[in-house]
Amino acid sequence: MVARDAALTRAPSPERLGPTRVLLIEDDDGDALLVEELLIDVGAAVELQRVRSLAEARPYLAGVACVLLDLGLPDTHELEGVRWLQAHRPDVAVVVLTGLADEYLGEHAVRAGAQDYLVKGQVDGQLLDRVIRYAIERVRSEEVQRELREARIYAEENTRLERGLLPSPLVSDPELTVASRYSPGGQRLLLGGDFYDVVQAADGWVHAVVGDVCGHGPDEAALGVSMRVAWRTMVLAARPTVEVLTTLDQVFAHERHKKALFTTLTMLSIDPSRRFVRVYLAGHPPPLVITPGGVRQLEAPLRPPVGIGDGSVWPSADLPLDRRWSILMYTDGLIEGRIGAGSRRLDVDGLLGLVESVLPAGYPARGAEEGLLDDVIERVRALNGGDLDDDLAVLALGGGAR
Repeated sequence: MVARDAALTRAPSPERLGPTRVLLIEDDDGDALLVEELLIDVGAAVELQRVRSLAEARPYLAGVACVLLDLGLPDTHELEGVRWLQAHRPDVAVVVLTGLADEYLGEHAVRAGAQDYLVKGQVDGQLLDRVIRYAIERVRSEEVQRELREARIYAEENTRLERGLLPSPLVSDPELTVASRYSPGGQRLLLGGDFYDVVQAADGWVHAVVGDVCGHGPDEAALGVSMRVAWRTMVLAARPTVEVLTTLDQVFAHERHKKALFTTLTMLSIDPSRRFVRVYLAGHPPPLVITPGGVRQLEAPLRPPVGIGDGSVWPSADLPLDRRWSILMYTDGLIEGRIGAGSRRLDVDGLLGLVESVLPAGYPARGAEEGLLDDVIERVRALNGGDLDDDLAVLALGGGAR
């Protein structure tokens, strides 16, 4: 029951949208009346509501900006009320009201989380109004600082994940160029589970992988990091490709936090002569190869995504490469963008035509992959009418006689 509901109103000042809601928790009628009169005397822009106990206050805390809390309530002892409010409503400013004999409790209350304290009998209306306003602003300031800290942590986590998901390629062949792009979808700041890597082995073979862990968020990104690191480790250890991919499937099965998760993936192995490529596809869209004769898909047998089916079976296709070539590997974020205002998606065939339309004369030429990626992504976004919904990772390899 609300023992007294005194709405103290005046015309709101320009910086306020309306009276500030203040909840007075005070079991003494005389002290409660004094608080009300002090605020009325100074024309404080507050809407004051009074209850007699913490239990009675709980239904009325929604929308309250500040609580004036007596420490001598019938259902709390000393700082119990402050601790309860900190645990359940940390967004509400708390000003403690204490007697002269218990002034030390006010200091303890501030250390326990209250914004300020006042000694009964030593307060006038202006001081009370000012303390309420400052307490509210202090909570808001603390919330802003908390959000800034979280944003900094978020950015640091993003940087760590980026280093894990998007590494520097390990390529020593001066005739081979590597270009890459990554962009979170839907204007998100945190990376998703898309990853890529390129490693040149000691025997001259160049291996590349692009993968996409289904879902978004730090768990999926961490899973992508573990898969990328496992892939690079196995490749550097010169393990056979089927063993590399089988181990990757095992790592994913053990590391995923939900059994329903899966990862689509494509892996390429380019021989030392740079004249043929071996292609593995696990539920992933096929790469495109660009040659002086045009653009085509690198087609290969398609097995289920990583995490689904027999993880030891990895069919592949060996395909010839022209004297000059660029290979475009990508996650499905690049092809799931819309074309215009309808529901039609770009898809692989649409991407093939788009790449053909943006190729400059004489492509492929040395170093042209960087410009190609920028042109392709800009065109895809333009067709989509803005940023893409899904994460986007694109990797371009260029080789052969240039």
